[in-house]
Amino acid sequence: MLTGQQISDVVDPLGWRLIQAELLAHVLVPSLAAAVDAASVAVDAAGAGGNGHLTAELQPDRVVLRLQTAVTGTVTDDDLLLARSVTEALAGRSLAATPGDRAAVPQAMEIAIDALDIALVRPFWQAATGYVDQPGVEGPDIALVDPLGRGPAIWFQQMDAPRPQRNRIHLDVEVAPELARPRIDAAIAVGGLLLSDAHAPAFWVLADAEGNEVCICTWQGRD
Repeated sequence: MLTGQQISDVVDPLGWRLIQAELLAHVLVPSLAAAVDAASVAVDAAGAGGNGHLTAELQPDRVVLRLQTAVTGTVTDDDLLLARSVTEALAGRSLAATPGDRAAVPQAMEIAIDALDIALVRPFWQAATGYVDQPGVEGPDIALVDPLGRGPAIWFQQMDAPRPQRNRIHLDVEVAPELARPRIDAAIAVGGLLLSDAHAPAFWVLADAEGNEVCICTWQGRD
């Protein structure tokens, strides 16, 4: 199993970022037609080895590329090799794999549901969302994920006692490590509160003015 640091050391110079157990990169383009062309370059570079690893999302101003070994739900050596191959192929066409721009950066969001009896409530959320079990994970910590990777993952946090407040859901927003502090500062600047940095740089806990919580997360501090 590769550590987050090992993965980041390889892919960061290539323009990719490790976010929630997958590699993300943005390829900035001027049009949707150009996005199709850029995606084709990436797919051709990956070849047959890209099956079960590479996905591409087309937007009018960018292609969002993702790499992950689907059967394990992790980043493997195969993904690192594919990231290099794709980046080099893009460069050969005057395109670049980048960690985004001011308009959008690679990030992922999770929904955390606090529960006293996870086994009781988890089937409800799976049925209601149409999500599937997170691949490559077993036991009580397994999350629910969108089978097409469109929506945020849902995971369940064990509670020891009932919570009297109305809010029992908080958001996890995972970003590249260099973006965590600016994101936190921006939230505090508009009235947010930093509740805890005890687990930084894995995550910081913030809240809005009414106490609704969000965790700004990175891969760091988890190896």
